[in-house]
Amino acid sequence: MSKAFKQTAVLSHEGAFAALRAAVEKAIEINVPQCIFIVDASGETIASLRMDGAKYLSMHTARAKARTSASIRNPTGSMAPDFAVSAGIASNGGVTNLPGGLPIRFNGELAGAIGVGSGTGDQDIEVGRAALAAIGADPA
Repeated sequence: MSKAFKQTAVLSHEGAFAALRAAVEKAIEINVPQCIFIVDASGETIASLRMDGAKYLSMHTARAKARTSASIRNPTGSMAPDFAVSAGIASNGGVTNLPGGLPIRFNGELAGAIGVGSGTGDQDIEVGRAALAAIGADPA
């Protein structure tokens, strides 16, 4: 295999839409309107939605959760506190340690991330996990 390129997983727009739909269904089931962002592996938005009744500012945190998770290739919420504060300041709020950002992986390969916000951290994670399960992504 050549070292000039690397094969990568890519989340299709159909996959992003299916994940978004599953996240909305879970949010309705638990009665918590959510803001949901789905990004590719580079952190660029593929799909997003603010459900009726979701907190406006949660659009910003959901996007930051998705981008942070894609960047660190792990769920958000477990950074060392000093690093989290410094990263948040240095990125002008683009990086967050709030729980609710989950990487989207297929067979271990990063394809993107989902960020969910407007509920508690546990509710945000529950909605994100439902989205991952719906598209056959690795659990996070």
